[in-house]
Amino acid sequence: MKRSGILNARLSAALATLGHTDLLLVVDAGFPVPRDAHRIDLALAENLPDLRTVLGLIADELVVEGVVRAEDVPSHNPRLDSWLHERFAGAEFTTRPHAEVLGDLAREAKVVVRTGAFEPWGNIGLYCGVDAPRWFGGEGVVVPEQYASKV
Repeated sequence: MKRSGILNARLSAALATLGHTDLLLVVDAGFPVPRDAHRIDLALAENLPDLRTVLGLIADELVVEGVVRAEDVPSHNPRLDSWLHERFAGAEFTTRPHAEVLGDLAREAKVVVRTGAFEPWGNIGLYCGVDAPRWFGGEGVVVPEQYASKV
C-alpha cells in the first residue's frame, strides 16, 4: 500500500505524465470540462473534496512554475488569491479572462481535475516546472538565466 501522498490511482498516474510547461487545471464542481479532456473527476458532494485540499496535495507532488487564474479572482475572491500566493510562493502568477479559462485554457490543459468545490472562480491552472537545484546542480552545467535565482 502506498504510504502517503495522493492515493487516487487515476490522479497519481496523471501527475506522473506531466512534464515541464504542461498545464494541469484544477476546477470547481460547475466547470464545463471539455468532452475530449483527460478528466479526473474527484467530486463527491458539495465541497467534497474542496479546492484548497486538492491543490495542496497536488502542490506537494509537483514543481509548479506558474499559476493562472481568472482575472476576477484577485478582486472577487481575494481570500483564494491570497491562499494561492502563499501556497505557490515561488511561482509566476498570471490572469486570463474568465471566458478564456472556461474555453481556451481548458482545451490547453493536459489534465483537468474536477473537485467538489462550490467556490466562485475556483478554477486554477498550474504550469509544471523543474526542480532547478536538482536539474541544474551538476558540475559544469550552465544554468539558464530564468532559473539562476532558484539554484
